[in-house]
Amino acid sequence: MPDLEAAGHQVVRLVRGEVRPGTAGAATWDPARGGLDARVLTGADAVINLNGRTIGEGRWTARLKEELRSSRIRSTETLARAIATAATPPPLLINASAVGYYGDRGEEVLDEGSPPGTGFLAELAQDWERAALAADSSRTRVVLLRLAMVVGRGGALERMLLPFRLGAGGPIGSGRQWWPWIAMEDVIGVIRFVLEQPAADGPFNLASPHEVRCADFTKSLGRVLDRPSLLRLPAAAARLMMGEMADALLLASARVRPAALARLGYSFRVPDLDTAIRHAID
Repeated sequence: MPDLEAAGHQVVRLVRGEVRPGTAGAATWDPARGGLDARVLTGADAVINLNGRTIGEGRWTARLKEELRSSRIRSTETLARAIATAATPPPLLINASAVGYYGDRGEEVLDEGSPPGTGFLAELAQDWERAALAADSSRTRVVLLRLAMVVGRGGALERMLLPFRLGAGGPIGSGRQWWPWIAMEDVIGVIRFVLEQPAADGPFNLASPHEVRCADFTKSLGRVLDRPSLLRLPAAAARLMMGEMADALLLASARVRPAALARLGYSFRVPDLDTAIRHAID
């Protein structure tokens, strides 16, 4: 990660495929088959695992669901085994998860102590976290980053831009569902923060404290693009186009708050949604 390297950290990337002998800054692994030499991790200060196929690409067929699961869980299991067998294991594993852990919860306020929800995304997040926690020991602590929708280049925002630029954007369903979000700058900021914070342990909600509903999000996007955002997409139409994914990603409501980050004193770099969108599209 360039931001970590700029801060003076030495970063070794785990890459699929052969790495030429003597190549600096890279090591090979095979997460699908559990292949990772534990010696690669020996002496490392931390392991950061953000691996996983993008959730929002394509309808959730049985095959795609299995790929979404395996891309997250097998890679995490591979890392956890290597950490457990390393002669000098890294003292910290930072592992991605998602606010999908909570499922569709309506108006309920959710912090890191809230119980998990139900449905495919909630079960996927629970299994993903369980795989990471296999590395938890007296020698290694595990931080779980429950990521909200990341407002940055690519991802969900990128897929929303075209209809909004054409003036065809607007709320989805009722528009009252809570849409947790976080700026890419704060994803990077939180990773750096927990790297340098010995008290960081367990789950962290990576969601802006500036809570918005779906209708607020679409208004903000329209405002930044200087386009109308009044064309509502009915829930039935969203389900017809996207199937099960529409209910899980667009119509579900999760009022997520970053309580654990607040307790440790993290200061959000970009708490304002308009600013986050501007940074992402500039």
